[in-house]
Amino acid sequence: MRPSLSGTVGHDATRIFDAAIAAVDPARLTAGHLLVEHGRVTVPVSAARSISWAGPTLVIGAGKAAARMAAGSETVLDRAALRGAVIVADGCRVPLDAITVFEAAHPLPDRRGELATQHLLSLVERTTSGGIVCLLSGGASSLLVAPRPPVDRQDKVRTTDLLLRCGAAIDEINVVRKHLSQVKGGGLLRRVRVPLATLLLSDVIGDDPATIGSGPTAVDPSTYADAWAVLQHYDLLAAVPPTVPTLLRSGREGALPETLKAVDPQAGGAANVIVGSNRTALNGAATAAETLGWHVQLESAPLVGESASAARAFAGRLRRIRAAQGPGARICVLAGGETTVRVRGTGRGGRNQEFALALASEMAEQPVTVLSAGTDGVDGPTDAAGAFVDGTTMRRAARRGLDPGAALADNDSYTFFAHLGDLFRCGPTGTNVMDIKIALLGG
Repeated sequence: MRPSLSGTVGHDATRIFDAAIAAVDPARLTAGHLLVEHGRVTVPVSAARSISWAGPTLVIGAGKAAARMAAGSETVLDRAALRGAVIVADGCRVPLDAITVFEAAHPLPDRRGELATQHLLSLVERTTSGGIVCLLSGGASSLLVAPRPPVDRQDKVRTTDLLLRCGAAIDEINVVRKHLSQVKGGGLLRRVRVPLATLLLSDVIGDDPATIGSGPTAVDPSTYADAWAVLQHYDLLAAVPPTVPTLLRSGREGALPETLKAVDPQAGGAANVIVGSNRTALNGAATAAETLGWHVQLESAPLVGESASAARAFAGRLRRIRAAQGPGARICVLAGGETTVRVRGTGRGGRNQEFALALASEMAEQPVTVLSAGTDGVDGPTDAAGAFVDGTTMRRAARRGLDPGAALADNDSYTFFAHLGDLFRCGPTGTNVMDIKIALLGG
């Protein structure tokens, strides 16, 4: 069976993906965490704690889902006492009434992001009454741009690009970003003088507020020494702009203040609340799959590491599940996480397309269809969210003269799947909670 949108199993995979996206709708999740009664705004943090204030509310934020999160806040908060600004990636704007939306570049920051961040910080510094709601989602690290001198924006672009291309994990990239920034690693929180509640749509393993968006309103356990170690591990100290090791060296020697720590006075007056995550999306997918008649197995461990290696390990897991269930079973295996790609070639693709390509040879002639896709609708610098692969992928590739091994070596998964018609294009989803894998065995 060819995993196209017209095929029954491929259609089921698409419906399951759609359900996962619906489960992490930013507007609904945000609105559900804001309570307004008698002019007082309350954000529950836990069963025993909440953040609240009376008076005006400033809404700020950044990330691919920030505008939709802001739209959710506008449905709850008193618009007469509401103002704010959010920064989103190009194409993620939605119309808002009281909150200004700025667009900027992602994954590498641009001048628009820098100017928008200056505006956002000026709003924060002028707020002396009421409270602040900060909305953060995946992409915020690139969109909140306030380099720490002597590092400038171009230095940060070059450094981030080198880290992305070498396959560094997102938490490693964010450790470096925090220490080159005036706003990340709790830098934004240091400027706040009123109650602050941050609502986060998590795009990281473990849902750590210090990692989401590089933690602008969270305490940061990492140090300048840790940032130095990341660059050293990937042999980038000589490749990054010279201002970067200069800054990190000064920080290591104690000449610069560290990122916000738990002992700092500013750390106690704010709260970070996870409103949605990869697990939220997977739970939505599981419900949809069961409705469609699939027996669901939800993987507990996130998929991490290099995409091709993770794909081979996932294939082994699918084979074991299939063998245990026996023939005739309709099984949906759901997994989430975020893998990395070490760029060695000159082709096009993304981590989900590369995952699918590596999976193809492992699943040859097996009764399985897999969709690997980014929940934001974007996979690398392409117009696809990911790709389908099934037991016929290798056979169909051979008929077209396509060499999956060569495509994998050249990081050219996009071209490979484009020739087969198996790219998954859904457009930007307006949310972002990492990636999901939908494997349908049998059926």
